[in-house]
Amino acid sequence: MQILGIDYGTKRIGVAISDQNREFAMPLVVIPNSKEAINKVKKICKDNEISEIVIGESRNYKGEPNAIFDEVEIFKKELELKKFTVYLEPEFMTSVEAERIQGKNDMSDASAAALILQAYLDKTKDIK
Repeated sequence: MQILGIDYGTKRIGVAISDQNREFAMPLVVIPNSKEAINKVKKICKDNEISEIVIGESRNYKGEPNAIFDEVEIFKKELELKKFTVYLEPEFMTSVEAERIQGKNDMSDASAAALILQAYLDKTKDIK
């Protein structure tokens, strides 16, 4: 079963999806961060029969919660209210890393989500 990855940003939300075997993550789409974002994520999950989501846990250089941390927590709770199982995956500068790898483009945030999701997949591959 597939799993969804999210790179939450104040302006855009990058979304990635795993393959059926949960071996690799692929960038999927970038959606605007608006009141409709939860519904768009919910539709993506419904269309792909996904019940689990990984969101990047954003922290600063010292490992402390950063300015967006509280928004991520709120987004996570909203998804959990929609009956999704949501995991936080520590992430640091994935957007910068995605741009370094591919250059800055319209899918950079989705690629950052793929990096977050891939880290989770790699970490949990022997657990499931």
